[in-house]
Amino acid sequence: MSTTEELAQIAAEVNVCTACKLHRGTIKAVPGEGPATAKIMFIGEAPGFNEDRQGRPFVGASGQFLSELLALAGLRRQDVFIANVVKHRPPNNRDPEPDEIAACGLFLERQIKVIDPRVIVTLGRFSMAKWFPNERITRIHGQPRWVGERLIVPMMHPAAALHQPQNRPLLEADFQRLPDILAQAEREYAKRAAAASPPVAAAPSTPDEPELEQLSMF
Repeated sequence: MSTTEELAQIAAEVNVCTACKLHRGTIKAVPGEGPATAKIMFIGEAPGFNEDRQGRPFVGASGQFLSELLALAGLRRQDVFIANVVKHRPPNNRDPEPDEIAACGLFLERQIKVIDPRVIVTLGRFSMAKWFPNERITRIHGQPRWVGERLIVPMMHPAAALHQPQNRPLLEADFQRLPDILAQAEREYAKRAAAASPPVAAAPSTPDEPELEQLSMF
């Protein structure tokens, strides 16, 4: 099975998932979207009103702003993978609960494993808490940190900038740094790959054969 087929399989399972109460009263699940070859993965919090109706992540006002932010980083939406911590819309857009995050987290972990992105950008405090549970987004936003073999970049959620305009310049500046952050990740991955590769053994040298002396027939 190809990585694209694996992602499609995960999405199909999400669409019929009843592992937690979030599926009740929703219209569509929102598995996430993007290519299996994406080098950057964005993880938000939860689907909202528009996402619930379309089955796609970040299609409302926050999604439009996210597209603008991606353009600042020289990225296109079709080149990145976008998902959420939970795959169904919480009632009245309330915060996702721990059991819901845990249930949907199984799908998210599988998506991360399949895509194997160079960089994961967390959007908002709930996705940030997956890797930095005791941190504050206002303190570490835009600061890339290695967690195991993955470079994680916590950022504010686009909705935070829409609701609080003073956050917009901070979020825009963080996105403008993404090309450099991705380049940093690529260098580190290349370095690790080189270190893991066994050295190429040199071919054994063959000593020159001594010239045979001509035997005199006399």
